[in-house]
Amino acid sequence: MKKTSKEAQQLEMMGLLILFLLLSVFEIVHCKYMVYNTSQAISPNNNKLNVHLVPHTHDDVGWLKTLDQYYVGSNNSIQGACVQNVLDSLVSALLADKNRKFIYVEQAFFQRWWREQSEAIQHTVRQLVTSGQLEFINGGMCMHDEATTHYIDMIDQTTLGHRFIKEEFGVTPRVGWQIDPFGHSAVQACLLGAELGFDSLFFGRIDYQDRTKRKIEKSLEVIWQGSKSLGSSAQIFAGAFPENYEPPAGFYFEVNDASPIVQDDITLFDYNVQERVEDFVAAALSQANITRTNHIMWTMGTDFKYQYAHAWFRQMDKLIHYVNIDGRVNALYSTPSIYTDAKHATEQIWPLKTDDFFPYADRVNGYWTGYFTSRPALKRYVRMLSGYYLAVRQLEFFKGITRSSSSTDLLGDALAIAQHHDAVTGTEQQHVANDYSKRLSMGYVEAAELAASSLACLVEPSAFAGCENTTKFQQCPLLNISYCPPSEMDLSNGKNLIVVIYNALGWKREDVIRIPVMYEDIAVRDSAGRVLESQLVPLSDTHVSLRNYHVKAYLGQTPSKTPKYWLAFTASAPPLGFSTYTISRAKTTGAGSARSSIQLFQDSDRSTSFEVGHEHLKLIFSPEGGKLAQYVNHRSGVNESIQQSFSFYSGYNGSDEDPQASGAYAFRPNGTFAINPQKQGVTTVIRGPIIDEVHQMINPWIYQINRLHKGKEHVEVEFSVGPIPVDDGIGKEVVTQITTNLETNKTFYTDSNGRDFIQRIRDYRSDWDLKVNEPAAGNYYPINLGIYVKDNKKELSVLVDRAVGGSSLVDGQIELMLHRRLLRDDGKGVAEALNETVCIDTGQEMYSPFLLAFTEQDEDNWMSSHVPTFSAVESSYRLPDNVAIMTLQELTNKEVLLRLAHLYEIGEDKDLSVMSQVELKKLFRGKQIGKVVEMSLSGNQERSEMEKRRLVWKNGDGDGESKLTRGASVDPGELLVELAPMEIRTFVIQFDDIFIQQVGDGSTKVSVL
Repeated sequence: MKKTSKEAQQLEMMGLLILFLLLSVFEIVHCKYMVYNTSQAISPNNNKLNVHLVPHTHDDVGWLKTLDQYYVGSNNSIQGACVQNVLDSLVSALLADKNRKFIYVEQAFFQRWWREQSEAIQHTVRQLVTSGQLEFINGGMCMHDEATTHYIDMIDQTTLGHRFIKEEFGVTPRVGWQIDPFGHSAVQACLLGAELGFDSLFFGRIDYQDRTKRKIEKSLEVIWQGSKSLGSSAQIFAGAFPENYEPPAGFYFEVNDASPIVQDDITLFDYNVQERVEDFVAAALSQANITRTNHIMWTMGTDFKYQYAHAWFRQMDKLIHYVNIDGRVNALYSTPSIYTDAKHATEQIWPLKTDDFFPYADRVNGYWTGYFTSRPALKRYVRMLSGYYLAVRQLEFFKGITRSSSSTDLLGDALAIAQHHDAVTGTEQQHVANDYSKRLSMGYVEAAELAASSLACLVEPSAFAGCENTTKFQQCPLLNISYCPPSEMDLSNGKNLIVVIYNALGWKREDVIRIPVMYEDIAVRDSAGRVLESQLVPLSDTHVSLRNYHVKAYLGQTPSKTPKYWLAFTASAPPLGFSTYTISRAKTTGAGSARSSIQLFQDSDRSTSFEVGHEHLKLIFSPEGGKLAQYVNHRSGVNESIQQSFSFYSGYNGSDEDPQASGAYAFRPNGTFAINPQKQGVTTVIRGPIIDEVHQMINPWIYQINRLHKGKEHVEVEFSVGPIPVDDGIGKEVVTQITTNLETNKTFYTDSNGRDFIQRIRDYRSDWDLKVNEPAAGNYYPINLGIYVKDNKKELSVLVDRAVGGSSLVDGQIELMLHRRLLRDDGKGVAEALNETVCIDTGQEMYSPFLLAFTEQDEDNWMSSHVPTFSAVESSYRLPDNVAIMTLQELTNKEVLLRLAHLYEIGEDKDLSVMSQVELKKLFRGKQIGKVVEMSLSGNQERSEMEKRRLVWKNGDGDGESKLTRGASVDPGELLVELAPMEIRTFVIQFDDIFIQQVGDGSTKVSVL
C-alpha cells in the first residue's frame, strides 16, 4: 500500500530522530574516556570522616611454596602467586596516576626484583619513592614472627633491609607493619618499633575476646609501652585492625575476585555507582563507630594481591571519585605514614597498653599456641646458627672483610628469611621447611670457610703483614649427633689435635667442652703445656644409634668407625678472643683423661636413693623408679623437693560440629596422658671429675640426661624425643613437667623474645575478663630464653636452647612442650598436617656458645710457632657483667657497626640493674678510633636526628615525655658509653689509619694502613 504524504513525513522524521540518536550514541562512545579525580587530600573539616585507602600486598617469604616459587610464580598447583608480577605491574600502575600510592614490606623479594631491573626502571622507581607514591613499610627482609624469634635475630633481619633501603633510596621507614604474625610481643613495640624510629606500628591479629572489648571501648588504637625499664621513652602509637589486614567485605578487586566492580557506564544494564557508593559509606561509618578521631584506615589488599595492579587501582580511582562527589565521607589514597600523621594532628588522648598480645585465639577453642613448639629441630637450627653468625661476623672484622672471598652474607640472608612468621614458627609446608634448612646449611658452609680462614690468619704471628692461610681448620656442625671427624682422628705416631676455642662474648668465659674421641689414653694440654684435668664419658647406645643413622644420611654410607667416648675438659677463652688446646695420646700410663665411673640401677628392684653433683650443687634421686627427688645447693642454702615427669596431650582431630583440630598453628588438646618410665628400665649414673650424668630411657622414644658440671650451679637437662609414634591414630604433643612445693599463686614469668620478662597469671588477662574455654592452650606462652616461678623464698628458673611453648598450669610447676606430631590440618591455612618424623635433641645451652676449630699437627711445636691466645680487648679490660656485645660487624674497610645491650631490667638485681659503662678505647685494642656516631637500632639514621623527628603522643598515663634516665651522649674524647637497664645502643665507629699490634713475642708494632 502506498503511504500518504503525512505518513511519509512521519517516517522521515523518525529516520532523522533515529539518525540523531545513533549519532548521539556514537558521540557518547567516542567521548567516553573518563578522568577520575583522585587528588583528594585529608579534609580540613573535622566533622567529616576521612577514609584512608592503603593499597598493599602481603607476600610471605615462604609458606605453601618456597621463596623462589613465590617470586617466579612456579608450583601454582599449590597457590597461584607470583611476586615478580606484583612488582612489575605496580610500576606502570603508579605511573598512570601521580595520586596513587602503594606500600611494600618484604625486602627479600624486593631486593631480588631490584637487581633484575634496568637502570631506567630503577630510576623510575627511585622517583616513585621520592614522590611518596611508593613507600617502604617495616623494611625488613621479611615480616618476622614475634613469638618464636630472638630479639637479636629480629634486629639483624631488619637491619639488612633498612640499610639497603637507605643506601639505594636515601629513606628510612617510619611505620611498623606486622599484620600477619600470630600475636604480638612487647619487644616488637619497644625495640622493633620505637627504637627503630618508627612513629607507629600496625598489626592484624589479637585475641577475639580482646578485640570485641576494644571495639566497644574504641581502644583498638593505643599507646604501647612494651618495656617497664624503658617506659615512655620507648613507647609507640599502635593500632590493631578491626578484623584483619584485608579490605572490608565487598571491596576485593583482584582479577578473579567476586566483589562487584564499580560499573559507571550508564549504557550498560549493571550500572551501580550509587549502590557501590552506599556500600562504601556504610562500611566506613561502621568502622568509624569503633575508632577514635575522624580517620579510619582501609587495608586495600591481602596475600599476594596486585599481580595485575591496574585491576585494583582502576576500582579505587572510581570509588575515590564518586564517593567524594557524594560528599558524606572523604576518600583518599594514603599510606600508614599519612594516616599516622593525621592521627597525631588530632591531639587525641589515647589509652595506654603495656605487656603484650599473647596468647592469640581467633575463636573459641582456636588458640594459636601450638606453633610455639612446632618443628623444634628447625627452631634449634636457627638458634644455633644465629649464635654462629654473631661469632663469625666478629672474626670477619678482625681479619678484614676485603681480604676474603667468603663472607657471612649468605648466612645472614638465610637467617633473615628464617625469621619469617611462617618459617621458624614451623607453620610452613614440609617442602618449604626443607628449603629453609637448605638455605641455612648453604649459608653455614660459606661462613665456616670464612671462620676457618680468619682463625688461620689470626694464629699466624705475622698475620698483620699478610695471611697465607697455611693452616686448614675444620669445624664440627654435627656435634649434636656426636659426629666430629677431626676429633675422631688417629692420634698415633705423634700426631696432635689442635683445638682453637673462640669466645664471642665480652667477658672471659670458662665452660666444659665435649667432643667425641676414639681412644682412652688421651691427654689435654693448654697453651702453656700444662696437662689439664679431663674426663672420658662413654657414648650411650641411644646416641650411637642416632649418630649412625644420621651420619649415613649425611655421607651416603655407614661410618666405618664409631667413637667410644665424649672427651670433656674445662676450657677458658678471653673476651672476643681465643685460646688453644692440644689433644694427644698420653705419654705415660695413667696420665690421660680420667675414666668415668659407671653405675647401673634396675628401676624395678632398687631400694636406695643416690645423689650426683659437684661441690655446692647436688641432685638426689629417689629409689622409686629413679625419679628426681631433691635439689640441694649448699652455697645458697636451697634444699627443695623437685620432681620431673613426662606426658602428652592427644591432639583433637576436629569434628563436623567442632572442626578446630590441633595442628601446626593451633594447640587443641583432647586429653592428657602420663608417660610412665619403663618398668624394667635401667638408670645409668656416670660420675667423674668434670661431669656427672644420670641417663634414663623413659620409653622407647624418650631418652633423658641430667648433667651437672664442675663449678656450675645449674642442672643441664638433655632430651632426645622421637620419632613420636602415631600408629594408634593419635597425634601427640609431648611435654615435661618440673614440680616443686613453691607457692606461686597462679603466677609465672616468661621472656619476650629473649629480652624482658613478663608476669603471667593463669586464667587471667589484664586487658579483659577472660572467658576460659581452653585451660591448657589458653595459658601457653612463647618462651625464647626462659620461664620461672617464685614465691617469697625461692625461685625455679628453666632456660631453653630454642623457642618452645610453656606454662605453669599447676602452682609450683613449670611445663614445657618439647615436640609435636599431629595427624590433621588445623584449618589455619597451611593445608598440611604437622606430621614430622624427626627425632630432636634439646638441652640448656648458652645463646652464643664457643666456636670450635680443629687442625692437626705432626710435631709438638704448635704453641711456639703460632699465636696460641688472642683477644681483641685490652688485656686488663672486660665488659661489665651486665653488658653484652650484640653486634660487631664490619661495614667497610674502616667502619664497623657495634651494638651494646644492657642485660638487666630495672629492679631485677640490686647490683646489676644499674647504669653501666663501656670503654670503647679498651674494647678495640690496637685500633685508633676516629669517630663514633650513635645510630638508630637498625643503623639507618643518626639517633639524634631520629629523636628530633619522633612524634610525641598523649596517653591517659601522662604527657608521653620520658621519665627514665638513659645513657648520656658519648664524649668524643672519653669514648665512654653509658647504658641504663634494658637499653641497647647502636654505633657506627670509624677507625683511623693507625694500627697498633701486639705480636707473639710481646712487642708492639705500629703500622700505617
